[in-house]
Amino acid sequence: MENTEDNKDIMLSLKYNTQKRRLQLPEYGRNVQKMIDYVKSIPDRAERNRQARAVIDVMETVNPQVHLQEDYEHKLWDHMYIISGFDLDVDSPYPAPKPEELSTPPVDIKVRRTPVKIAHYGKNIESIINLVAEKEDGEAKDAMIRSIAIYMRQQYLVWNKDSVSDETIFNDIVKLSDGRIKIPEGMHLGRVQNDTGYGRSGGGMKPRNMIRQKNNRMKGNRK
Repeated sequence: MENTEDNKDIMLSLKYNTQKRRLQLPEYGRNVQKMIDYVKSIPDRAERNRQARAVIDVMETVNPQVHLQEDYEHKLWDHMYIISGFDLDVDSPYPAPKPEELSTPPVDIKVRRTPVKIAHYGKNIESIINLVAEKEDGEAKDAMIRSIAIYMRQQYLVWNKDSVSDETIFNDIVKLSDGRIKIPEGMHLGRVQNDTGYGRSGGGMKPRNMIRQKNNRMKGNRK
């Protein structure tokens, strides 16, 4: 029969990692941290320097990914100082990092955001309209305006109603261009095709004849 008292003593002697001192850089493991603690305790400076160099070699072996970084040897020395808690007196070939250099918060980069004027058209339409507004008047510009208007009508039908007038679309173009685009006199978009329907499924448009074909195939499979 096992000795329960001995087992109890063994269990009491075991320590979980959560009970141990926190690792400064876990990728090097606890043994490297113990080595650096030992280096800190060496009274002779020459020996301390020699052992510090040996620890750097071990760190390079334990964490080979460091080779992917530029000036990786400098990184290794910085990491050793970090693991030591910045309390390591050795002759490093590089200047020792300072704790405040690691705790400096990142600089906020302010991004200028402009609100979308009409949500269902999106930002890209606004950008295209701005480009068209810079074009010289003529047949080419008129064709661009009509193409944009047709696309905008499609987007309007996806997100809003079953029908929309040409006048509504044209007014939106003028609004999005801040009045820089004048709708050519007599322009009209024509009727929406009867076999085309617009839905939100998948975030895009689906022609109704495609839906009918899919339904017909499903009915044929059930027979």
